[in-house]
Amino acid sequence: MDLAVLHLNAGENTMRSVGSGAVLLVILVSHVASALEVPLDPKVLEGLPQPPTITLQSPKDYIFDPRENIVIHCEAKGKPHPSFSWTRNGSHFDVEQDSKVLLKPGSGTLVIDISGEKAEAYEGTYQCTAHNDHGTAVSNNIVIRQSRSPLWSKERLEAITVQMGVSMVLPCRPPAGLPPPVIFWMDNIFQKLPLDNRVSQALNGDLYFSNVLPEDNRNDYICYARFPYTQTIQQKQPISVTVLQTNPTVECRPGFMTPLGATSTKMVLRGDTLELECIAEGLPTPEMSWQKDGGELPSSRVSFLNYKKTLKIVDVGEADAGDYTCAATNRLGTAHHVIKVTVKAAPFWISAPRNLILAPNETGILTCRVSGDPKPDISWFVNGVPIENAPEDPTRKVDADTVVLSRVQSGSSAVYQCNASNEFGYLLANAFVSVLAEPPRVLTPPNRVYQVITNSPALLHCATFGSPIPTITWFKDSLISIKSEDPYVIHENGTLEINVAQSQNSGKYTCIATNNLGVKENHVFLEVKEPTRILKQPEYKVAQRGTSAVFECKVKHDPSLVPTMTWLKNGGELPDDERFEVDTDSLVIKDVTEEDEGTYTCIMNTTLDRDSASATLTVVEATPTPAIFYEKPDPPTDLELTDQTERSVQLTWFPGDEHNSPTQKFLIQYEDLLHRPGVWVNMTEVAGTSATAQLELSPYVYYSFRVLAKNQVGYSRASQPSRQYRTNPAAPDENPSDVQGKGTEPGNLVISWTSLTGFQSNGPGLEYKVLWRQRHVDQDWSSKTVANGSHLVVSGLPVYVPYEIKVQALNDYGNGPEAEVVIGYSGEDLPRSAPDGVLVTVHNSTTAQVHWEPVSPHSVRGKLKGYKVYYRRQRGLHETEEEADQESEEQVVTFSGNRTEGRLPGLQPYSLYIIFIRVLNSKGEGPQSQDKQFETPEGVPGPPSFLNVLNPSLDSLTLEWGPPLHKNGRLIGYTLQYQPVVNTTEAGPVTVMDFPVNETTVTLDNLNSSVLYKFHLSAKTVKGAGANLTKEASTIMESTHSRPTVGTGKGPTEPPSHPTSPVTRSAHPPLHKAPSVGPVFGIVNTSVSEECALITWEYFGHHKNIYVEYTVENSKEDWKKESVNGSHSHILKGLKPGTSYRVRVVARDPAGPTLHATNEEVVTVPAVASRHVDIATQGWFIGLMCAIALLILVLLIVCFIKRNKGGKYPVKEKEEAHQDPEIQPMKEDDGTFGEYSDTEDHKPLKGSRTPSNGTVRRDESDDSLVDYGEGGDGQFNEDGSFIGQYSGKKEKDTHEGNESSEAPSPVNAMNSFV
Repeated sequence: MDLAVLHLNAGENTMRSVGSGAVLLVILVSHVASALEVPLDPKVLEGLPQPPTITLQSPKDYIFDPRENIVIHCEAKGKPHPSFSWTRNGSHFDVEQDSKVLLKPGSGTLVIDISGEKAEAYEGTYQCTAHNDHGTAVSNNIVIRQSRSPLWSKERLEAITVQMGVSMVLPCRPPAGLPPPVIFWMDNIFQKLPLDNRVSQALNGDLYFSNVLPEDNRNDYICYARFPYTQTIQQKQPISVTVLQTNPTVECRPGFMTPLGATSTKMVLRGDTLELECIAEGLPTPEMSWQKDGGELPSSRVSFLNYKKTLKIVDVGEADAGDYTCAATNRLGTAHHVIKVTVKAAPFWISAPRNLILAPNETGILTCRVSGDPKPDISWFVNGVPIENAPEDPTRKVDADTVVLSRVQSGSSAVYQCNASNEFGYLLANAFVSVLAEPPRVLTPPNRVYQVITNSPALLHCATFGSPIPTITWFKDSLISIKSEDPYVIHENGTLEINVAQSQNSGKYTCIATNNLGVKENHVFLEVKEPTRILKQPEYKVAQRGTSAVFECKVKHDPSLVPTMTWLKNGGELPDDERFEVDTDSLVIKDVTEEDEGTYTCIMNTTLDRDSASATLTVVEATPTPAIFYEKPDPPTDLELTDQTERSVQLTWFPGDEHNSPTQKFLIQYEDLLHRPGVWVNMTEVAGTSATAQLELSPYVYYSFRVLAKNQVGYSRASQPSRQYRTNPAAPDENPSDVQGKGTEPGNLVISWTSLTGFQSNGPGLEYKVLWRQRHVDQDWSSKTVANGSHLVVSGLPVYVPYEIKVQALNDYGNGPEAEVVIGYSGEDLPRSAPDGVLVTVHNSTTAQVHWEPVSPHSVRGKLKGYKVYYRRQRGLHETEEEADQESEEQVVTFSGNRTEGRLPGLQPYSLYIIFIRVLNSKGEGPQSQDKQFETPEGVPGPPSFLNVLNPSLDSLTLEWGPPLHKNGRLIGYTLQYQPVVNTTEAGPVTVMDFPVNETTVTLDNLNSSVLYKFHLSAKTVKGAGANLTKEASTIMESTHSRPTVGTGKGPTEPPSHPTSPVTRSAHPPLHKAPSVGPVFGIVNTSVSEECALITWEYFGHHKNIYVEYTVENSKEDWKKESVNGSHSHILKGLKPGTSYRVRVVARDPAGPTLHATNEEVVTVPAVASRHVDIATQGWFIGLMCAIALLILVLLIVCFIKRNKGGKYPVKEKEEAHQDPEIQPMKEDDGTFGEYSDTEDHKPLKGSRTPSNGTVRRDESDDSLVDYGEGGDGQFNEDGSFIGQYSGKKEKDTHEGNESSEAPSPVNAMNSFV
């Protein structure tokens, strides 16, 4: 069985075969603070037992700031979660015994509170231990030291005297700190001393002068040391330097001030930084140079500092050992110094031990391969105990840097430690061995989709986990077994690689992981996409200033990828200018200027690849142009067909002259010479910047193409047609549309469709294959081929059965695509069943609810549209069959859908009904159900059939009526209500009388004479009273007046104070019959009341146009007339009380000038007696009182204004009330406090102190109007009145009283009226 290592590779968990019998998990180990990480899916680890793994620890060398707590990190993971313990200086450190030490819950991190304690007490070497049931892991030895910033030792510095031109060294010798301080030199005003090629600071902090100049003469050379942890800065005593110029300056050859001698040595550790320093003296100042004997300096890692006096090499390796020569040169010569560099190495990893997950009886190997100079010693530990002191284990064998575990058993899990050390340091690594038995798991997410570009490699991952390690096999499309051969490579970690992916490699891939405990599979998908390519690159452009420049960039890409076009100018973004317009395949720069010159690059990006191309724009000066005339473009020429295939062709052309208007687009049209010769059809449009189009074609078409150009003026003429291009026939690409199936007769099925056009046929011999079969029945398709038709009738089918239908197009070259299935139904027949269980529930006297049992769906024999309910009134329940009226009309209500109940409206009360129901489908109605009878309860009756007024006299009249036509129940009597009509707006008290059902007449006595009465009569059943029948009549003579409701001036109106009831005319003939011969008019009677007169007459003629005419007696006014056609009475309204009128009735013959008139009657309207009216409720009286009140208010305001002009100012009273002596006004003559008086006409208000110039001084009145103005400058008329309004008292000064200014003066309101 192979041994495998499980590790991360490019974001995937991959597997590599190593040997026999184990699974190793990669961890990351470093000699600095770093985590030990097992790169395995957390979901996998969650359910697995795991020995401890250190995930976080502090650095090996930990220097702490004594002002802060000490925090020593130690974090670990494992299953179960590990517990933690510590050692200090090799002994157990009991954390619980020290109150200053806290162990974080669930963690091994120590927090030591050193406030108020001696921090030195906690210095030492610490080590963390993490333990659970499966082993023990240990951290590095962490050395804890306190940072130190000691004071400068006191020393007496002698002043330095030096001759100009010689060299000099100013020593710094800072105190030794932890960590070492940062050194710099400054003067006594904290300005850094300038350093250059002559003056430099050495690595040890000393200040070197290659030669001394007079400007070096100063007494404040101060060395400073900054300690980084405590951020403290300490300074050395100032050094004084005096430069003597007594002797002449003598130039000298270079010599080395440091290092001394011809050679020196330097040792550096591998991985550290090497710094070599040479500082020379001489005059002139020497120049420095470096070289390595027998080799080149590593240019990528080397740098020169301090004016080439320091050579720095980072990340030193063994190859950096050797001899380095520094040379100092001036014009007098050169000096050399050789530094011999040796490179040693603390232990470093070649191969750190890795965690092992082994199955029972497997064999695993732990290797601890390190290197160093000198060679490190390797020690092994088990659970923190030296392996030689650990319990004997016969399965374990240690051989130097290797531990072999043979045929491990369950329960033998442990954590092994490898320690490699030499004189320069040590390495410690933990690696656990976990013995598990686990079936395979696939860690790669299922159904992952990989997308690659054609001809690029594809990697399909299959990361697995299992113990023993699973074996990986691959399949394509779940059928083809993949072997590791061209073009496939199966890597040891299970990843499947396709070296050069092609479109045929797209598909579904399945990886199967197998071990002796199970099998697990996973599916992934590969999509191979077409590459993105720029077909037409932008071209070099020369554009005149002010014109437009167009760069084309036509791109081809995989249609399933979303492209993004980006344009750059000179490698950067395009200017933010609306003159730059980016289209899908072009860049247009309008009104170009010299600033637009440059290189323009189009970049087409997709999620998988990209392509780019560039071109340059040159802008030249514009030449003067003549007047521009715009015309339609000339037609394109030279149409050419290229790239011809079965279904596409490329059409190219040369554009015609644009006539000063750029072409906006080209329109391509085609003619089908085979199917529709002479008809040009629009095919597609392309941008005006293009001169080519890729055209998609259909089979079996004789194409001819032409092109039209369009600019802002319009379309050009069409180009000459291209040569004919014939496409070969092919099977249809589509099937007929709008396929339907429905029956027209019982048992048939009409299948119809919309036929394909000749253009869509794709070839000769177009036919349609019609297929059908009954739905939900296991039977084969029936089919028939139809040519030159768009429907097929199938007969002999069951009634109204669903059918699956397909119509497929075919021609001589094959069948079209598989047709879609539609559902149709065979023809319907009349329903065969009637609803059962008809039940009627009567809700009230006019509505009922009917219920029925639905018929079975099979008996409907069609699409159920609903139920029809037929019902008819047979007779009233108070009638016998012989007394019943003729048969009433049948009523029908239709209830849609599969309803089982419905409401019956419009029923008559107290009636017998018969009802039956039919079911309804699209074909018609089925048989009726059994008749069902039901009765409606009693309701209120209708109005009496008539109401006549008989024998009216001065104080009585007789009423006669008939029973209601619609009794709606058993009558129990009548109710009569009547009342006198006083005038058009008032009515008298109501009198109510009840009568038994057998009384239909009544004589009313003791009525007022010459009074109009209104009568309301209603019939009653046990359900209540019905509608009223209303009649009006007056107690005058023997005539009656039927008074309809008309408008004002046309006759009587209903009293508004009572509800209006139906008004009917008497059903009986008039009381007086017209004689056959004699005069036209008979007796004329008159009667008067307040403001109106009632005129009645007898009329025997046949004339239609009858008028009542009247005029004021003894007046020359024309006669006024009112039409009264068809009536024998009329009321004249609007007559003046106390006035006499002449009245006559006139009949005019419409066929001629004949005029018939009665004798004139004189009617005197009595004067109206005064009535007691409560004027307090009259609107005119209320309005008058409001007007008077408003007038009084205005007068009071005016008086108030006058009073304030010559009387006391209102604030005076307020001030007196407050009795504040500081705000009392003073008299001008004696300075005493007194009344506000108006002794001079020019004073604006009483109480204000006004100087001779007429202005008001603010400090002389606490309530001066100056305080109320917007700006404080009040203006006054000649009479002293204040001009304008003010908004309110301004805030007083803090030393003044403010009691009198709390409320604004009433002058505010007054000034608004003045």
